[in-house]
Amino acid sequence: MKYRGEPDYRHDSPEHLGILLVNLGTPDEPTPKAVRRYLAEFLWDPRVVETPRWLWWLILHGIILRVRPYRSAAAYRQVWTDQGSPLLVNSRHQVKALQAALEQRIPSGAQVELGMSYGRPAIGEALGALRTGGCRRLLVLPLYPQYSATTSGSVFDAVTRELSTWRWIPELRFINQYHDEREYVAAISNSIRRSWSGRSRSKRLLFSFHGVPRRYLLNGDPYHCQCQKTARLLAEDLHLQPEEWAVSFQSRVGREEWLTPYTDHLLKEWGQTGVKSVDVICPGFAADCLETLEEIGEQNRDFFLQAGGKDYHYIPCLNDQPDHINFLATLVQRHACGWPQVAADRDEARLEAEASAALARATAMGAER
Repeated sequence: MKYRGEPDYRHDSPEHLGILLVNLGTPDEPTPKAVRRYLAEFLWDPRVVETPRWLWWLILHGIILRVRPYRSAAAYRQVWTDQGSPLLVNSRHQVKALQAALEQRIPSGAQVELGMSYGRPAIGEALGALRTGGCRRLLVLPLYPQYSATTSGSVFDAVTRELSTWRWIPELRFINQYHDEREYVAAISNSIRRSWSGRSRSKRLLFSFHGVPRRYLLNGDPYHCQCQKTARLLAEDLHLQPEEWAVSFQSRVGREEWLTPYTDHLLKEWGQTGVKSVDVICPGFAADCLETLEEIGEQNRDFFLQAGGKDYHYIPCLNDQPDHINFLATLVQRHACGWPQVAADRDEARLEAEASAALARATAMGAER
């Protein structure tokens, strides 16, 4: 193993707190070529698809990557913005807002970087930026409220894989989930109430989460249970009756059974059985993306209306709403508790003097700088 050195290290370098925000990722462009490259990386992750590699390679390269990139590229074009992919644009706004919030909360500040599990900016790139900035303590925050091996577990793999190539590894903390955090639930509830404030409330409120194969649940993945708890807490906070809300799962692929009920099936059923109005929100997504804007905002709207429904309202993700950013800052601050950078009595003048003294001693011992 050839480890990466620290060519820019100085003995008087301040030690920074690094925050790595991670989301799933996005293709660089809404084209079949770019989508194929993205999907090849995403769908080859053994955390995402738990199928024998030889069999999955044949399916992925023989079927999926020959067909799906064209359909997905067309869907991406429906939501693409002048600034790029909605997920990337929203994630960058979150980084900027969180950076500003932490500067008010952490005396020495913190460096926030964005990494994507697949596509760019890659997790390795983001960690490299933190390393260059002098990060000696690293807090990883996957923007997945509910833990799943397919998402947060995959982030852990990518981070530790990159860190395994570093000679000087930073202290590391990892936030697994925040599905039942009071401020997270309150932020979503407030977003729903704001949506309701300007119009009549719909007959049903649907909490739609990303789906995973049912066998992942049976094998011990806690994702399904955490989704159910998030929805229950939201329903309680909104004072909803049992018949006024439901949980469903979207984005299934293939013939295998996934978590049920399926979002599209449930919306069709509601439309066919006389439910005339529905609100849909996706509490498992921290930022709007293809799956919320196109799949939920457009495809499933059509399913519901064509089945007999009349009014369909998609309630956006929290994105960079102030209460969402304040919650993330609180979450970071709490998980970084005990590290010197977040100490209330941190003495910057004393630390600078100690750093200068360290440089002087190292120079006297023959260090180049």
